[in-house]
Amino acid sequence: MYLKLLRLEVKSFFRNPQFGANLAMKILAAFGMLYFSLVFLSLPFLLYYFVKDKLDGDPLVFFCSFFLYYWVADLLIRYFLQPMPTQNIKPFLTLNIRKSTLVKYTIVKTFAHFFNWGYLLFLIPFAVLLVIDGNYSAYKVVLWTIAILFTFYISNFTNILLNGKNAVLYSLAAVFIVLGALEYYGMLSLSTFSEAAFMWFYQVPVSVFIPVFLTGVTAYFAFQAIRQNFYLDRGLELKKVEARSQNITFLNRFGVMGTFLNNDIRLLMRSKAARSALVASFFFLFYGLLFFNSAYETDFMKLFAGIFVSGGFMMMFGQRVPSWDSSYYSLMMTQNVPYKKYLIAKWTLIVIGIALSLVLSTVYLYFGWEVWLTILAAGLYNLGVNSYVTLLAGAYNKSPVDLNSSAKSFGGKNSFNLKTMLLTIPQLVLPMVVYALIKHFFGQMAAVASLGVLGLIGFSLREYIFNFIVKVYRVEKYSTLESFKKVSG
Repeated sequence: MYLKLLRLEVKSFFRNPQFGANLAMKILAAFGMLYFSLVFLSLPFLLYYFVKDKLDGDPLVFFCSFFLYYWVADLLIRYFLQPMPTQNIKPFLTLNIRKSTLVKYTIVKTFAHFFNWGYLLFLIPFAVLLVIDGNYSAYKVVLWTIAILFTFYISNFTNILLNGKNAVLYSLAAVFIVLGALEYYGMLSLSTFSEAAFMWFYQVPVSVFIPVFLTGVTAYFAFQAIRQNFYLDRGLELKKVEARSQNITFLNRFGVMGTFLNNDIRLLMRSKAARSALVASFFFLFYGLLFFNSAYETDFMKLFAGIFVSGGFMMMFGQRVPSWDSSYYSLMMTQNVPYKKYLIAKWTLIVIGIALSLVLSTVYLYFGWEVWLTILAAGLYNLGVNSYVTLLAGAYNKSPVDLNSSAKSFGGKNSFNLKTMLLTIPQLVLPMVVYALIKHFFGQMAAVASLGVLGLIGFSLREYIFNFIVKVYRVEKYSTLESFKKVSG
């Protein structure tokens, strides 16, 4: 039965009206997967020899000390990027197929995701290095590796259980951010607990059955959570909520554009997918902590981090214009809707997001003026260049967003995936090239200033740029309508 379901999904992929776009995104995803595969393959060697040669420490102990933090980060990343492959199961609910079979197939499919097998690219070479070292028992290393792998499987099933429970996830993230800050300032040592817990899997090999057992427990609860709601009149029904009006009267003075802004604000307040974009963009503000004042701190990494710190909302929300309006896009196009005002309203919201990010990023002054000026220049570049690139890319975005939070109750709530992130690549190449050229000839501060100047120039030319973007949207208008209609229909 599983093979039959898999064959049907393959046929669905090739017969989809969006086959060309889906194939292109699959190819991009494959390149992304290849990149991260190479990263995972190189990390064990970097970790092992860095700890041995530079820190004169024990690689296994070092790994275990910080694995708990990584496990939580993995859970957060899964929540936003790992889709639950259940949205194609709905047509089978009226057929003579056991629901338990469909649910099991849904759960088994998650193991094919890169998040669940990609870590083997790190764990296997790392285990081999430990065995070759000669100071570790081979069979204990093997059992420890199995224990760590099943710990990641616990994340997989926990992600299913947390799906849609945003408050629980954000509370968990906030707690670990606070714990990480306390450890950074020497007030707490959670890494000591992490070291003791995960080194136990090596010191007491029989303890491997604990993560195996917990994986079985979380898998059972994930199965029950899906099985109990796997009905047409329950798990897939629309969630009824009391209607509330969110209207900012101040925006009414801006006419049609103010109406569009009010609609987007309502979207951010009512839709779980849009709220997730808003929350995810907030977490982008912490992206710089990975690079500033660390072993990875270079001028290019500062710029890379600055683009993400200031452009989180642009990437998370702006990349899905006009898909946010896909459910009523056809109706909107039958009205007297000025395309330019529609796009300017979206752009204005993106600009507000960038501006707020720049204000909040002033905390990076802690790392010095040079760091914050880099973030400011990257923010100006996002404002005057990347914001237009984001809207222009939206003209070719044919993938709708289902704003019905319950229609994909077993995975659709996580609206962010690898495809969304891959669309940011073209926005990173150009500033890096400009930065590298100016820095080579005139120095770092001139390179930073050049990005800010490009952003200001782009901002001043917005009327001409919007005229061009509007023309592109008009050319793509009917293909976009057809794509949204086919998918929704």
